[in-house]
Amino acid sequence: MPRTYSSFLLIFILFILQVPPVAAAEKKEPYFENVILTTSETSLLLFGGLKYTFSEDMLRGLHSGIPIQYSFFVEVNRARRYWTDEQVASVGFTHTLRYDTLKETYRVEIDEGTGPKIIACQTLTEAQKVMNEFNGVNIVKLSGLVPDDSYTLRVRAELYKKNLPMGLHHVVPFVSFWDIETSWYSVDFNY
Repeated sequence: MPRTYSSFLLIFILFILQVPPVAAAEKKEPYFENVILTTSETSLLLFGGLKYTFSEDMLRGLHSGIPIQYSFFVEVNRARRYWTDEQVASVGFTHTLRYDTLKETYRVEIDEGTGPKIIACQTLTEAQKVMNEFNGVNIVKLSGLVPDDSYTLRVRAELYKKNLPMGLHHVVPFVSFWDIETSWYSVDFNY
């Protein structure tokens, strides 16, 4: 009897966790767009944005008081002939969106390495635009780059993680299909 109950429970949990089917035309994966590298007098700077990042599940959570946090990861590698590439820089930064249910406004906290900056937004569209853009992120000091060498900048974003209720990850340890993240986006450049 206990074996039948545990088998039924496992099948029930797997059925509940099943992702609803989505037509291929409706499902749009998040990706980077308009990624630009430039330099200031002292640093390599990164500009760009994301497209198709918000899901209905994320927006429902946001309007229920759960903040949305994007974590960005950037690497710069120097290409070396006959040897493995050398990592020159590894930078991470975050954007966090909160909804104030009393004032019905949105607040985006941007922490791109120079200290947190808070931007108030009146509409969801405006807040999404601010969340998806990164402007002038300081990646590496120019003194850390060798002139006339080739480099690759890679960037990816982790947009959403939905965790299982406590204890359930022991029963179903392989479930990770709720995570939303971009693929690595690469830019090759010479300094």
